[in-house]
Amino acid sequence: MRRSTPGVLGLEQLVDPRVARAEELGYGRVIAVLEPLVTEERRARLRQVIARRLASVAVVFDRPYDPHNGAAVVRSCEAFGVQRLHVVERPGTPFAVARSVARGAQKWIDVVCHAEAATVLGWAQDQGIPLVAAHPDGELAPEDLQRMPRVGIVLGNEREGIRDEIARACAARVSVPMRGFVESLNVSVTAAILLHAATRGRAGDLADTDQTRLYAHGLILSVPRALDILTVRGA
Repeated sequence: MRRSTPGVLGLEQLVDPRVARAEELGYGRVIAVLEPLVTEERRARLRQVIARRLASVAVVFDRPYDPHNGAAVVRSCEAFGVQRLHVVERPGTPFAVARSVARGAQKWIDVVCHAEAATVLGWAQDQGIPLVAAHPDGELAPEDLQRMPRVGIVLGNEREGIRDEIARACAARVSVPMRGFVESLNVSVTAAILLHAATRGRAGDLADTDQTRLYAHGLILSVPRALDILTVRGA
């Protein structure tokens, strides 16, 4: 299976063991112990980046297959401050990313995998997030996404696109204008273009609890031998 291929990370490997330990210890304790060991410059950088991250924009990736595309979408989410990527997996093909493409971006975003479309549609409905499908014939332009208070951008894979069940649940479709002969772009390129447009000018809107969680993660990733220090200090 792909998850055993060198350089390819399965979902269970996307979470850094240090981050998983921070979850167990409690964010307040991690921050109390590790914050004094991090330079003020690093602390300020963590706070600055986290304060700009977004819950109002999310990505839904339907049936990804190629680990390189999966990693590129993860990296685009991180680059544009989109905190959550929802993946609807294909049967028998768990979500995986290529380490060489993700380049550590997987440490900073939340990847939620779904075995079926119904659960991700339920999430969108519960959160009041309208879904917009990326489609060559979409009626919206990328800049229209910026004016939506909340949006879930739905991406399909190059082979099959977006399944009918999810497409029917989308409130609209968005297309990337092109001038050449090709009719579509690689899904990772489409993701980057749409995320750039959707996130432009938005103020960070993560809940305080999520900001605290990410700050604790940042500290534990910044301090060498952080787990040993936390153990010695009784965390």
